[in-house]
Amino acid sequence: MTGQLQHTLLVQKQAAMRQPIPDVAQRRAALARLEGMVHCHADRMQRALMEDFGNRARPETVLAEILPLLDAIAYARARVGRWMRPRRVPVGLRFQPGRAWVEIRPAGCVGIVSPWNYPFLLSLQPVVDALAAGNRIMLKPSELAPACAGLLAIMLGDEFDRAEIAVTPGDATVGRAFCALEFDHLLFTGSTGVGRAVMQEAAARLVPVTLELGGKSPALLCPDSVADAAARRRTAHSLAVGKFFNAGQTCLAPDFVLVPRAHLDATAHALAEAAARLYPTLAGNADYTAQISERHLDRLAGLVDDAERRGLPILRHPEDRADRRAEQRAQRRLPPTVVVLPDLGEATRSASVMQEEIFGPVLPVLPYDTLDEALTFLDARPVPLGLYCYTDDPAQQRRVLDRTRSGGVTVNGTLLHCAQPGLPFGGFGQSGTGAYHGHAGFLRFSHRRAVYRPGRFSGFTWMTPPHGAMTRRALAVMLGGSRARPPATRP
Repeated sequence: MTGQLQHTLLVQKQAAMRQPIPDVAQRRAALARLEGMVHCHADRMQRALMEDFGNRARPETVLAEILPLLDAIAYARARVGRWMRPRRVPVGLRFQPGRAWVEIRPAGCVGIVSPWNYPFLLSLQPVVDALAAGNRIMLKPSELAPACAGLLAIMLGDEFDRAEIAVTPGDATVGRAFCALEFDHLLFTGSTGVGRAVMQEAAARLVPVTLELGGKSPALLCPDSVADAAARRRTAHSLAVGKFFNAGQTCLAPDFVLVPRAHLDATAHALAEAAARLYPTLAGNADYTAQISERHLDRLAGLVDDAERRGLPILRHPEDRADRRAEQRAQRRLPPTVVVLPDLGEATRSASVMQEEIFGPVLPVLPYDTLDEALTFLDARPVPLGLYCYTDDPAQQRRVLDRTRSGGVTVNGTLLHCAQPGLPFGGFGQSGTGAYHGHAGFLRFSHRRAVYRPGRFSGFTWMTPPHGAMTRRALAVMLGGSRARPPATRP
């Protein structure tokens, strides 16, 4: 397999050498082929998702995989010509007359490693950006969604030559060999632990890496967002939609909620009630997505069991009953579950639901006494991929944005910042490095090449050894300009 991967990469690099900079018409044509492919195979994509998940809600597929892809393609096609243009930059006085500009060139051959939770979106959205930037692409989809990986290979193989886009399905051994290739850029989306290994492998070959990881994305409810029953209901509904979409199997899903202590119980119950309204039944409900595997289901059940052993209050779905659990388990359904924690202290932090990214329909709710306490708690944690701030008070919103760090933010909602094609999407710190989507993705998979052309009579053409009086006088004038500036003072 390693030999096949290396051969494919060689074929792509040779093709990139023959045509190093595809023109705007070629890039738009490639994006148009991708768009036609998504339209043509939307039903097959849904069937493949059903095969891998057991049940995947069709509206979720359209909302989270099909429409964002089509939006991203349309956004790039409309703007790629402008993105490609060289950009003039000012030339310093000492270097005039002269010209300086930046040329945007394709990186070359881009490797993409995609996860299982949104196997089409997170495989093809970076393909959109890489194609817009004029690159060749090798894609390694997740082995945990084999039907989707197989369909990606068929769809892209029908539309693109392997010298343009090559799909390499396979297990973790194939994935390790893939990440060891000498790409011009490698993008990995997945867990933090695997991301570290990928970065280490790429570092040995000095391959530039973009990591899209995850972490525990918080939702911070400011006092005005839960001050009365109507506000609590609106906030709880919004949070429940984002948390239980795809049954919680979303890297950006809110992973815990901070609530003013006076409203803790009422908000926790409002969240549980919102989940029950969204999904009045579980087993057999086409709107409620199944967990990807038995192993993943067991891990989530273990988180709830740990909370129960600790005596934490657990608000369960009405159908989370002993007589329904065998049927739910057979369909890999885990009921939406709200876990109430008592404080922000060490005992709370040691609970399993606060130790690892949940990636499922379990939502811890924690109280805070002051907004400063909540912000201090968030500041002490690893930087998350997303942050969700609920408030209608502009001053509180600004305070939260100024005091916190995260890959991205949605105010009074969840997940939606990643659906804006004009916004960069990516993590920061332990939630990832680098961003893509739209212009950010175009630049991520490009090389910004600096070019300078001196004028015919540039001063530096005669300031060469042997240095005479004219050179010394010119340097004295330049240094005199520097002395005219006030000296820097130490803090």
